[in-house]
Amino acid sequence: MIWGGSVAALIVVVLLVFLIWKTAKAGTDKQMMKEYQELLEVTKQETENEYEDFVRQYQELQTQVTNDSLVAQLELEQKRTQALLEELQRTKDTDAAEILRLKKELATLREILRNYVMQIDSLNSVNQVLTAENQNLKQENQQANEHISSLRTERESLSNKVTIAAQLDANNIRAIALNKKTKQTSKAKDAKKFQISFNIARNVTAETGMKTIYVVITTPTGNVLSQGGTFPYENRTLKYSIRKDIEYSGEEYGVTVYWDVNETLSGGNYRADIFADGQNIGNCTFALD
Repeated sequence: MIWGGSVAALIVVVLLVFLIWKTAKAGTDKQMMKEYQELLEVTKQETENEYEDFVRQYQELQTQVTNDSLVAQLELEQKRTQALLEELQRTKDTDAAEILRLKKELATLREILRNYVMQIDSLNSVNQVLTAENQNLKQENQQANEHISSLRTERESLSNKVTIAAQLDANNIRAIALNKKTKQTSKAKDAKKFQISFNIARNVTAETGMKTIYVVITTPTGNVLSQGGTFPYENRTLKYSIRKDIEYSGEEYGVTVYWDVNETLSGGNYRADIFADGQNIGNCTFALD
């Protein structure tokens, strides 16, 4: 009985030590978990907004074509996009794997939308050629003039859709800190450089030629690491951390840029946003201790 009482007392002591350790650890992890949850919520909301925008685009495209088969295809894609949106809305804010899976689906949906925009634009181009031929004939009448005006209006409306389809996308984004030996480090006090690498995705609808890429690195306190350079974005001016000019051919293009650390860094979550052609084309976060 004495031996049994000693074992019970030992178990109580072990449980108390475990609870004290868990309580101390919870205090350290609480802030990180809060920041991680906030990031997930923002990502989910941004993804929902993009899905809703795609649903609206399909609705507008259906009103601009008269081909029944094409209208049916657009309606089918709209329903598919709506279903994914509703699936995302049902997803818990804490389900990181499901949120990221549905965010990756956006790249496929954007490519499908681009194809439909190109197809509709091609049909409109054919109609414009026919209209031009009719104008050269002396049989032109008021009905033909109204048709020309209608086509011009449709083309202007589609210009916004083409802009969306031609937007560049950055994928496989990775940001790390390097120490003085150019080895990866997770410690803020050892960081001498930031390395940000990514791919500009293939896009046959995008305008080719020289492109200026801007990378904005934001610290955990919300400050932008910058040497004073700025660029225009959505009717305002933003500071950038890194600028790089590339020659884009429409095919996938790999980019790696560096930021030299010349100030004391604090621990926490950092964010790298990538901009091109006046658009935010991708971002990632990375943490330093």
